[in-house]
Amino acid sequence: MIGRIFTVGGFTLISRITGFARDIMLAAILGAGPIADAFFVAQRLPNHFRAIFAEGAFNAAFVPAYARIRTQGGPDSAKLFADRVFTMLVAVQLVLLAIALAFTSGVIDLLAPGFRDDPNRFALATELTRITFPYLLLVSLVTLYGGILNSIHHFATPAAAPILLNLSMMATLALAAFFPTAGHAAAWGVFIAGILELLLVMGDAGRAQVIAWFSWPKIDENVRKFFRALGPATVGSAGVQLAMFADTIIASFLAAGAISALYYADRINQLPIGVIGIAVGTVLLPEMSRRLATGDDVGARNAQNRAIEFTLLLTIPCLVAFLLIPDLIMRALFLRGKFTGNDALAAGATLAAYAIGLIPYVLIRSMTAPFFARGDTATPVKASLAAVAINILIKIALMGPLAQVGLAIATAVGAWVNLGLVIFFASRAGIAAPDGRLKRSMVLLTAIGCVFGIVLFLSSRVVAALYRDLPAFRDEAALATLGIVGAIVYAGLVWVLLGRNWFRAFRGEKPVPAAASKPD
Repeated sequence: MIGRIFTVGGFTLISRITGFARDIMLAAILGAGPIADAFFVAQRLPNHFRAIFAEGAFNAAFVPAYARIRTQGGPDSAKLFADRVFTMLVAVQLVLLAIALAFTSGVIDLLAPGFRDDPNRFALATELTRITFPYLLLVSLVTLYGGILNSIHHFATPAAAPILLNLSMMATLALAAFFPTAGHAAAWGVFIAGILELLLVMGDAGRAQVIAWFSWPKIDENVRKFFRALGPATVGSAGVQLAMFADTIIASFLAAGAISALYYADRINQLPIGVIGIAVGTVLLPEMSRRLATGDDVGARNAQNRAIEFTLLLTIPCLVAFLLIPDLIMRALFLRGKFTGNDALAAGATLAAYAIGLIPYVLIRSMTAPFFARGDTATPVKASLAAVAINILIKIALMGPLAQVGLAIATAVGAWVNLGLVIFFASRAGIAAPDGRLKRSMVLLTAIGCVFGIVLFLSSRVVAALYRDLPAFRDEAALATLGIVGAIVYAGLVWVLLGRNWFRAFRGEKPVPAAASKPD
């Protein structure tokens, strides 16, 4: 399982790195002004629906169902199920696409009502949305094929597909002079990426002989179970996206650049969420589904505990860095072209606020896995909707005094509420409980994080003084130096306080006795 996590996480890391390169180009070419705001709204609309209908709800319902059917009924039964779901998915997405294209201006009115006061920005957002929205249909099919491939332990291609989005957008941005605006270039890059991603995963599915295609959409028992799980999962995903809609709606009433600050901060915050949290959840869900389908409850619970442990190990240094040096991160990555020092300060403050909720962000996939693996998508919805309600109330309260930083704080608080409720429900149902090793590791990793924070804080002061007179690339050099020093210090702390037996246990090896580790 750990090897598969590294596969998914590795490709996700490449995706995030190319995503940073893309965002550097976006920041330099679009900046944080009205054109950037219009594009980010146009990009968010299909992304919101994708998270509701595709990656969020669909994965939660489809992956456990497909894994169970394939384990218990064989490949033929699984293919028949996938074909029927594929046909229904295409039909629903075509209807949604037709509605969105017909009523785009009304959707923009709902999503960003503050744009009505700026006719040029409203018109541009409407036009760009009509270009980006077909991406939803394409990426929904990518998600279906990705779920099938993940269920048969083909993790590389689905994890690599998002890289094409970044490369496509970079290519079109490089040709921005040939488009009406740079926003148009970025929007066409999104659409082209959807086609490329679909071709990639379809090719891998064809090679693995698991490709789904059109068939008569008969509603059998397996399909009924899928829809019974999909309904609550869709409600839960819609609740999460409602909170994100609230971000966009409220930010549209704030000063120009607020939406952009939220975007750039969220991009950095999504690095550990994607590389660690989502990667672990992507591998854990089919692993637990397979084990539970064969009656191995103990193995499923152990897989979850080790996944949580591994997630915390990799997340803590990111959390500390986002809290202590957010401004430096933003300056080093984005301070060029039209992205100014004030833009970096605004995005840095927003990143620190998002970081308050980083731990629940990365853990939520691992904590909901035991519910989804059992076909229970309703229980996590209760936690999600309660968290969303609290999130939106806090957003409304903080938007005035704290602007977009208040929106990020509200998101973080909502994430903690969501995780807390999911843990409560899982404990009450007896389907998740930390073992002794996980409890000890949490205490030690907390101590390691505190020490690491002190070292990073002091080091940042020294490095700032060291590079103060550097004529160029001062922030980049400072961040790179702190990254190297931080990696060495954190690895040393983990090795000293956790020890090699902790790592041996991940590989299923027996601990080395203290006497055996001493030289003769």
